[in-house]
Amino acid sequence: MADSRAAANIGVVGMAVMGSNLARNLASREGNTVAVFNRSPERTRTLVGEHPEAGFVATESYDEFVASLAKPRTAVIMVQAGKGTDAVISELVSRFEPGDIIVDGGNANFLDTIRREKEISPSGIHFVGAGISGGEEGALKGPSIMPGGSAESYETLGPILSSIAAIAEGEPCVTHVGTDGAGHFVKMVHNGIEYADMQLIAEAYDLIRQGTGKSPAEIADIFAEWNTGELESYLIEITAEVLRQTDAATGQPLVDVILDQAGAKGTGAWTVQNALDLGVPVSGIAEAVFARSLSSRPAQRAAARDLPGPSGDWRPDDEDAFVEDVRRALYASKIIAYSQGFDEIVAGAEQFGWEIKKGDIAKIWRAGCIIRARFLNRIADAYSDDPELVVLVSAPYFRDAVAGTQDSWRRVVAAAAYAGIPTPAFSSSLAYYDGLRAPRLPAALVQGQRDFFGAHTYKRVDKPGVFHTLWSGDRTEIETSPSSH
Repeated sequence: MADSRAAANIGVVGMAVMGSNLARNLASREGNTVAVFNRSPERTRTLVGEHPEAGFVATESYDEFVASLAKPRTAVIMVQAGKGTDAVISELVSRFEPGDIIVDGGNANFLDTIRREKEISPSGIHFVGAGISGGEEGALKGPSIMPGGSAESYETLGPILSSIAAIAEGEPCVTHVGTDGAGHFVKMVHNGIEYADMQLIAEAYDLIRQGTGKSPAEIADIFAEWNTGELESYLIEITAEVLRQTDAATGQPLVDVILDQAGAKGTGAWTVQNALDLGVPVSGIAEAVFARSLSSRPAQRAAARDLPGPSGDWRPDDEDAFVEDVRRALYASKIIAYSQGFDEIVAGAEQFGWEIKKGDIAKIWRAGCIIRARFLNRIADAYSDDPELVVLVSAPYFRDAVAGTQDSWRRVVAAAAYAGIPTPAFSSSLAYYDGLRAPRLPAALVQGQRDFFGAHTYKRVDKPGVFHTLWSGDRTEIETSPSSH
């Protein structure tokens, strides 16, 4: 089916919505000729028939697809993560030559990406795991792109990806994140922050609705107003749109007829699992993941419906003041979510040997992606001012921002607890903040307990060394070598 005279500079495998939209985006940019292939040829034919203006090089076999690509061949895989991706990679590797590039643009687990890169690199073929954020619309109009892989492969890929990426303040939202799995790792953390952001917004909505009795449409107006200030973001914008929507069948607000069970595709859980492995607290993100899990346990929720709650009704004395408190609490908690996410990126970079520029990550998230928001400029500035910044929330802007919101934050969390309104992300974010700022934590007691039952030892505040108390003996303290435990 391909014209042997046509040489595409890039190809896309997988013509589901994301793949076809990305192919259309590529084809719309000057200088790109795009080869397309799908396991089911009918999808390829449909795409080519519906978009003749794209000038696609349509192919119906791997041999035909590979033959249509100019050297060095570059192919982007947009198929379901897992075995499907491995199958496509195998087909391409058997036909590609040294210097050719295979890009996995799906939501792959970064550990799979590291494995694949190690398996493929001896052949001289470059394997690149690229996180692509922005959903179907972003793929078509301009996503945020987070490619990993070798610096050599990025010399070829960089101009192509820059041509299709979203633009923020004149800069394309793409950067070479780091080697092997770095791109997919950063995309994973992006999605974890997204989980937290969505949960925080949902909690803000729930607090306002239960606390004031306002309708979804009235709350939509509140979110629209918030979107003109420091909370301006894609997620705040679409929240107002969702809350304004009326169900055609019942006439009720759509949000009231949607079953309150939130789904998940796994990247949020991966963020939390890897944070545990790295020893990084991402409690706000974790609670957002667990909130979705709880929502999707109808039997448990039904069994607990009659559990006792607060003894009295609660309503704020001043509704407008309460709504403003919720706005400020949302902003403070949002800062914590991003701070925790960047902590995980730093820890991942240290663990896997990646040189990730945190300010560049903030910049490429300013447009195209789901968590795009006004205050990402502030994050970029913070890391520009201090590249060795230890924790984002301690940067001057964010420290001052939380200082100006924390009283509201505390009032909201306290009111929610008193009213029996679940706010796991708000509450855990505040607890994390207070844990960071505490001069001394009860971890000292935990370590004492560990030493009592397991001889796990402890350190002292007044002198160096590692110690153990003889709890089963005369309870004297001895100094012990760390290597003996």
